[in-house]
Amino acid sequence: MSEVDSGMSKTLHNGLQILELLVAHPQGLTLTEIAESVGVHRTVAHRLVRTLEAHRLCRRDRFKRISLGTGLVRLAEPVEQDLRTLARPLLEELTDLTQATAHLVVRENEHEVRMLMIVEPRQSRMHVSFRPGQVDPVDRGSAGLALLAAAPPADGEREEVALARKRGFAVSYGEIAPSIIGISAMVPGREVSIGLSLFEAPDEERLGRAVVDAAQRLGSLLR
Repeated sequence: MSEVDSGMSKTLHNGLQILELLVAHPQGLTLTEIAESVGVHRTVAHRLVRTLEAHRLCRRDRFKRISLGTGLVRLAEPVEQDLRTLARPLLEELTDLTQATAHLVVRENEHEVRMLMIVEPRQSRMHVSFRPGQVDPVDRGSAGLALLAAAPPADGEREEVALARKRGFAVSYGEIAPSIIGISAMVPGREVSIGLSLFEAPDEERLGRAVVDAAQRLGSLLR
């Protein structure tokens, strides 16, 4: 988490720290855990959480655990609307071409990616289905691997990341869901990837080229 300086509001800073903390703990935290993590008295943490609750940015369950609230969705909607609007026709075209589920994934933070949009094929007998908003580790699954491959080589990185850097697209097998193959490419200039999820990939190169083409076209639209 970032440090507060003399030109910042400490109260607002602490409130934002709580939101960042809850992003990292989707299962929720107790008020005491929040106070200890942010470094404030429990009474201060209570006032901050009550304020965030009033704006529906966090909520408490029946066990008094605190997690993110639905108000964040409303705040984020305008930020990502243009991205979704531009990406949808490309994802629809990609899924019609491949008869596989297409997805748009964004980098959530240093360690995670988030499924922003899913487009399922309209005519296939069977297809993969995911929940929009799903959060996964950045180092598991083709979407995250494609994003990691855009960075310079790093010590200890997975072989799949190095291979994705060489091929221009990443491939994963059963990492997000059993028996599901993922093929993804990063959108140039953005921490966003476009990809496919499918049960079989008899021609990885052909599918990879289709994904790369869609990602590059989206990158051009976002310039």
